[in-house]
Amino acid sequence: MIRLLILADDFTGGLDTGVQFASRGVSTCVITDPAADFVREAGDSQVLVVVAETRHMAPEAAYETVFEATRKGIRAGIPYIYKKTDSALRGNIGAELTAVLEASGEKVLPFIPALPVMKRVTRGGVHRIDGVPVAESVFGRDPFEPVRESEVARLISLQSDAPATSCGGGIPDGTEGIVILDAETEEDLARAGRAAEKANGLRISAGCAGFASALPELLRLEGENRKEICRMKSGLFVLCGSVNPITQRQLDEGERNGFTRVHIPPEEKLYPDRFPDGGGKETLARWKQLAEENPWMILDANDTDPANLETAEKAREEGWTTEEVRQRISASLGRILSVVTDTAADRALLITGGDTLLQGMNCMKVFRMFPMAEIFPGVVLSRVTLHGRERLVMTKSGGFGEPSLLTDLKEMIDQQNRE
Repeated sequence: MIRLLILADDFTGGLDTGVQFASRGVSTCVITDPAADFVREAGDSQVLVVVAETRHMAPEAAYETVFEATRKGIRAGIPYIYKKTDSALRGNIGAELTAVLEASGEKVLPFIPALPVMKRVTRGGVHRIDGVPVAESVFGRDPFEPVRESEVARLISLQSDAPATSCGGGIPDGTEGIVILDAETEEDLARAGRAAEKANGLRISAGCAGFASALPELLRLEGENRKEICRMKSGLFVLCGSVNPITQRQLDEGERNGFTRVHIPPEEKLYPDRFPDGGGKETLARWKQLAEENPWMILDANDTDPANLETAEKAREEGWTTEEVRQRISASLGRILSVVTDTAADRALLITGGDTLLQGMNCMKVFRMFPMAEIFPGVVLSRVTLHGRERLVMTKSGGFGEPSLLTDLKEMIDQQNRE
């Protein structure tokens, strides 16, 4: 029976939230269709994560999608609903939180946006990344969805008329609307959880993977023993669809430490019809051959220059909007992934970027994943069936991880194979 419904705005975020439960032995399923029958898809899972993919929608569409999914969860008798938001506050924060509040009929929605383990904290109602107000961080310069406000209540008000109040560490009696709670440590998350439980019994709440990590105890979700990281065969195939500077530094470091890196040129990634059977067929064959010869390989959608100027120039020539570019690149990467994964069948995959992951799974007609463990903060290992066989897939949001991430993963996998 489903005890908790999590509504996620993108795929990688859904997985890094779901794994907070799966890693504690709580049965968890992640699906990609908000129109699906939740009870049937969840099976015997206690936690169902629905990837609503609302981050890039217009605010009105995001509201409707989340409103309907919330209503469906309530009709199914699911006692707790959690709106997963981006830990850097990208996307339709105001519209989606308002949808949950209004669809649920509850008077108050506690919102705890912090992710202390990644140095993303909320202090005095202002959200900070590595000590910098989020609108002044790299996320304020995101090419697709820049964050314009650091004060969380003001950010919400850009898309919502619902009351939004920053309450620090507690929720005064009688408070209504969306309530933002501060958190800078794991202890703060637990404290915020107790305040939320007192306010509304945690029937609805919101935040990222940070507050989700406190929910198993708060909601008394029990499972088997904590999951261990399973053994992986030597090698790793990385498909990068993220333009985040954090990910670019990780790729640079990986290339210096044993990974073969191939950049996908603009003429390949901007024209999805080239794959798999169009003009890009020979290119695919070459990449597959490289993957066979190089067990540690990166296929990178970034240009050779960090600013991706080659892609930007090509897009200008064609007159494409930023959103059209995003859709074209993610569609191309999804088709590429569906072909290249056959070659790396004995290796784990690492996919960065929620759009890339979603398109890849759609191309392979995979609509369900089972998170298993969080290898490093924000790096989730999941079990999935690809082309008829079970595979291990790691996923990561573009803005997560230390510069040494790929090197650390390589060392971990090598160590497993030496034991």
